[in-house]
Amino acid sequence: MPYNAKTLLPVISIPLIIACSSGCSTTETINDILSSTTPGDWYNRDGMPKAEHKVDVFVAINLENLKADLAKGQGEYLEALSDLLTVATDRRQEFSMRAQNEYSQLASQDRDAVTRALIALSQGLRDA
Repeated sequence: MPYNAKTLLPVISIPLIIACSSGCSTTETINDILSSTTPGDWYNRDGMPKAEHKVDVFVAINLENLKADLAKGQGEYLEALSDLLTVATDRRQEFSMRAQNEYSQLASQDRDAVTRALIALSQGLRDA
């Protein structure tokens, strides 16, 4: 199915806006994501990430800020990740503590390893 400008605009504009407002590492991250996939693999027609890729996209774009929150065991990026992972509200502090305890291991990891580890840490803490 061909993509027209209206279809691709959200897919292209979101990464460009993020890339322009952030540093080079974000640009490289977005480029890595988009160059390794076709537009329909990660994003819906409306330009929003597919449900199964929301955590991947979030970690990819926010990795450095997320690592800072992991070191502290709290923060807006860790809280947003808890939402995306559907960690139960009454278990979020436990998730944050688990994540902080793993910080020394995660600090030097790439985004794929960090994503997998955080998903694993959230197991058993998610809303039913």
